[in-house]
Amino acid sequence: MTRQRSSRSSATRRSPAKSMGKLRIIGGDFRRRQLPVLDSPGLRPTPDRVRETLFNWLGQQLYGKRVLDLFAGTGALGIEALSRGATQLTFVESDAQVARHITQNLETLGAHQGHVIVGDARTFLSQSAARYDIVFLDPPFHQGWVADCCSALETGGWLAEEAMIYVETERDLIPEVPTRWSLHRETQAGESTARLYQRHAP
Repeated sequence: MTRQRSSRSSATRRSPAKSMGKLRIIGGDFRRRQLPVLDSPGLRPTPDRVRETLFNWLGQQLYGKRVLDLFAGTGALGIEALSRGATQLTFVESDAQVARHITQNLETLGAHQGHVIVGDARTFLSQSAARYDIVFLDPPFHQGWVADCCSALETGGWLAEEAMIYVETERDLIPEVPTRWSLHRETQAGESTARLYQRHAP
């Protein structure tokens, strides 16, 4: 399967990327565009079906929204959000080579609303916050980072009042999330479970 959006395990992040894959954008202004993506060892793809399902869940809610893509990988989720009307997209990616490639693809599309930050997502969440309407959270599996990241998003002031948060985890993990988040949708594919949460007013 062509490389799409992904996260990496800590053991494989240091491996150099050598070959290229293709990312097909599913919908929106960039629909059917194909972008080159790094095919790096350890990159874990989000299946095409899950990506399509997520954006069906979100529907028209992307227009005019501020979106944060943590552990961005190839940036496929963020780029898809830009294609569907998001007005600001922040990508956070720790691998400098992968981050540069996201920037190159944004330039190819003329998607100037996208901004790539090279750095660790958990360190990023410890800094001064900006509020986002939608967050994509897909950390490396089996690292125990999901609960900490969810807590940091909530307590750090990163979320708009009724933000939506997409969380992708290993299949057998039930993530611990803040009490203000309720499960909106859920699906499984292969070894992963994808969940979309809705944040509610206290």
